Amino acid sequence: MAAKDLDVLSMSPEELETSVAEIGEPRFRGRQLFEWLWQHGATSYDDITVWPKTLRASMAPRLPLKRLVAEKVQQAQDGTTKLLLRLDDGNRVETVLLPHPYGYSVCVSSQVGCNMGCHFCASGILGKRRNLTAGEMLDQVRYANQILGKRGQKVSRVDLMGIGEPLDNYDAMVKFLLLLHHPLGFQLSYRHVTVSTSGLVPAIYRLADEGMPVTLAVSLHAPTDALRLTLMPVNKAYPLSQLIGACLYYGETTGRRVTFEYLMLDGVNDSLENARELVNLVHDFSCHVNLIPWNRVEEHPFKPSPMARVRQFQQLVQDRGISCTIRKELGQEIDAACGQLRRREEEILR
Repeated sequence: MAAKDLDVLSMSPEELETSVAEIGEPRFRGRQLFEWLWQHGATSYDDITVWPKTLRASMAPRLPLKRLVAEKVQQAQDGTTKLLLRLDDGNRVETVLLPHPYGYSVCVSSQVGCNMGCHFCASGILGKRRNLTAGEMLDQVRYANQILGKRGQKVSRVDLMGIGEPLDNYDAMVKFLLLLHHPLGFQLSYRHVTVSTSGLVPAIYRLADEGMPVTLAVSLHAPTDALRLTLMPVNKAYPLSQLIGACLYYGETTGRRVTFEYLMLDGVNDSLENARELVNLVHDFSCHVNLIPWNRVEEHPFKPSPMARVRQFQQLVQDRGISCTIRKELGQEIDAACGQLRRREEEILR
């Protein structure tokens, strides 16, 4: 592969050292490059002020940096910021920056579209175009930090909960986590990262054995196989007995409490009987249930559960000794809330 075709943003410091050496530069320049890309947020070689001007000018044609470009930035009244980011090949993804009492989190996309086909979500309506690289995922975090830097802030949590199924892009996801954690980069603790999944059981076992104790958030949304299959086609391949077994293994191996995400759909999965079934399903191990009021997606026919019913559901689960909260929804007015993200190139090209 020619040097100009290398995926610079997905490289570790060691890989960058090798690449710069192959084009005739000292190896230590590779380590400097990694540090300036991620710790200092350099958008081009011109920003790397520790390099001579002649080196900065000569690097772009030899090792191009394929940074993401923001085509649209929207901000909601609650402080949520949504970015429409264009990738180097013209595809687009959405990334969301969310304010919290503890600081800011960024919701990162892992694929252009999604193939999971969940019947309540906007992300999979158009299917999957392709996987993102580790560098394209990292660059979403860098863009969020660029925005926050103007406010004297930086990202304190990363959630792989944007467009796509992270575990369906496993190798790039793991590389992303390693580089996100690297001491020359963002230096983010694994404990400040959440990986969401619709329930790809083999990949959950693999992730448990990686030695990266990230929080696992499982999109459950139904307490029985029959009901879950009507909402999530993935349940046909990996029914609840297999999924719960994988979650048990993940918790035991990593020492982390698994989170179960549960959308509240009016008249579908929100009865007190559903709550009792949920308790019976997850009562054997330490977990947290996160109830999510459904955010409207025009292509899907559901309605959000009335808040009174959501609170009754929560109370029953809590009364059975299981930690249960109701997610505070952010960014609804700009379609940036849970389940509302999508790839936008079709809308733009119309």
